[in-house]
Amino acid sequence: MKVTDTALIVCAYNEGSVIRETLSEAVKHFTYVVCVDDGSSDNTFAEAKEAGAIVLRHSMNLGQGATLQTGVEYALRLPVTYFVSFDADGQHRIEDVLAMRETILDKQVDVIFGSRFLGTSHTIPLPRRILLRCAVIFSNWTSGVKLTDAHNGLRLFTRPVAEAMDFVDTGYRHASEFTEIVADKKFTYVEQPVTILYTDYSKSKGQSGFNAINIVADTLLARTLRR
Repeated sequence: MKVTDTALIVCAYNEGSVIRETLSEAVKHFTYVVCVDDGSSDNTFAEAKEAGAIVLRHSMNLGQGATLQTGVEYALRLPVTYFVSFDADGQHRIEDVLAMRETILDKQVDVIFGSRFLGTSHTIPLPRRILLRCAVIFSNWTSGVKLTDAHNGLRLFTRPVAEAMDFVDTGYRHASEFTEIVADKKFTYVEQPVTILYTDYSKSKGQSGFNAINIVADTLLARTLRR
């Protein structure tokens, strides 16, 4: 039986070669799978439609933060209680989402953060591991939310959290903004071990060191402006 109380939100940009496989697995388990095509120049939109997902499309590339915001705003109109951010490139597993949903039902918290450092990450490159560890230290310092994996895109959260989401940054810093919202609104949270499947394809699509530097600079600027 499909899960009907949870919306899976998948942000996609030029993922035409893998998006159908990712979404086809998701729609087997969830009634509501929302894919937002962020102005792709390939066949992402057509492949997502063929997979059976609800597909939205930006007319131009706006960034991952804006794409997730679009997906959440659409999903808030659906009769669901829980929301999941889920990667399009095949790194995340549906079984982890199902386990996270069981956890949130049991623990009655607002957010479940997936953590690859509590779980298993297959063939994670050493430079990426170092970058992620540094991101954890920085994020914990700036947000006050204590995590072992600050920029894991796999998260499950409740409707009040979804309603509080209003990203200022349209790009990769949305992950930091998300943790800041959790801290500012005093939402309750736990981390859960998840498995991240690193393939040659997903590693080629990963966040660069230059983007990480931009995230740090934007976060420090945002902290300065809030004072």
